[in-house]
Amino acid sequence: MKKPLLALLILAGGSAIGFLAARSRGQAEPPPAATQSFDGWAKGLEARGIKVSAAVYDLQNGKLIEGWKENQALTPASTTKALTTYALMKAWKPNYTVPTEIWGELGNGTVKGDLVFKGAGDPLLVDEQIWNIAEQLKKLGVTKVTGRVVADQSFFDGQLYGNGWQDTTRDTWPTLAALSVDFNRANEGAPYTTDPTAFAQDTITRILAGDGIAIEGGREKAAAPRLLLTHDSPPMRELIADINKFSNNFMIETLVKRYGDGDSARGVQKILDFYKVNFGFGPGQLSLTDACGLSKQNRIAARTLAAVLRTAYFDFESGPEYIASLKVQGGEPFKLRHKDANLAWRVRVKSGYLADARSLAGFIQMPDGRLRVFTIILNGDSKEDDIWDQVSRWAN
Repeated sequence: MKKPLLALLILAGGSAIGFLAARSRGQAEPPPAATQSFDGWAKGLEARGIKVSAAVYDLQNGKLIEGWKENQALTPASTTKALTTYALMKAWKPNYTVPTEIWGELGNGTVKGDLVFKGAGDPLLVDEQIWNIAEQLKKLGVTKVTGRVVADQSFFDGQLYGNGWQDTTRDTWPTLAALSVDFNRANEGAPYTTDPTAFAQDTITRILAGDGIAIEGGREKAAAPRLLLTHDSPPMRELIADINKFSNNFMIETLVKRYGDGDSARGVQKILDFYKVNFGFGPGQLSLTDACGLSKQNRIAARTLAAVLRTAYFDFESGPEYIASLKVQGGEPFKLRHKDANLAWRVRVKSGYLADARSLAGFIQMPDGRLRVFTIILNGDSKEDDIWDQVSRWAN
């Protein structure tokens, strides 16, 4: 009988092998917090009414170094993306792209009737990509469209929002459509549009017209539309990097909806099925309602998340691109809230935050070069330093 990956690759052993002395990486003295024990840290948080699921493992052999209720599943916030992006990388592989088809009846440089953009869930169809499509249309000889630009949204169902978002503490929800442009936002920081179809049509019309393709807007019907060209999204390895480094809710939800053939709930279920078959995770270890972590109904245990990260590290096919998608403490412009020069270039993580839910999961390089994988999930009124103080202890 084939054993799941959980039994073969991840987190062998369930007992702690003792406490490691904190080390100061050449500093005159260790950080003040380093004198507190791991148990003291966890008990102190619980005394404040905060639920804790936390663990750190040796990356090479998977043995537990320290753990506190590591099998307790809590609300993970955006570290949910660490699970959903890895499942997509395994299903689709790093070079996978999402197509957008452009249809019309072309003759003598004129598209008779409408120019139809058939969306399939490209999450990174931004102005630069649309301009590239305009250039490709011009190479085909297109100078004029007698009809309109039409967004074909039929690949997705009509549900614009993810499941479980009614209880989130975030004030904006991304709208999801098969053909979405500019993340369905007019400007960075602006609210998401509630009409992605009209927004896509207006944006594409503006860019095509600005590039010299006249859009007349008539109502003439095309007699024999055909596929004029297919535009492919950036490869999955680039999409995953944007999702995890910027914690982009819109992008992961759009991709998972595509994974579910246009149905968000089906996409989430396929991810759960992937982890059930390959890792043996049941509802006690992993329960998801959405793909991005906005839902407070999601539940993940610290051991579960660490297991996925460790497996990804040793996955030659998809692991390098996946690991590179995580944020690097002190090493790039994708800023983490916490600043600690002593941890620069030694910590790669995915972070998460909602009101009463805070999490961090990733990898630590020890002063002697050894690597560890860890997860901390806190549910309750916690602070950023509640997590990072413990990460600093583990790292030193």
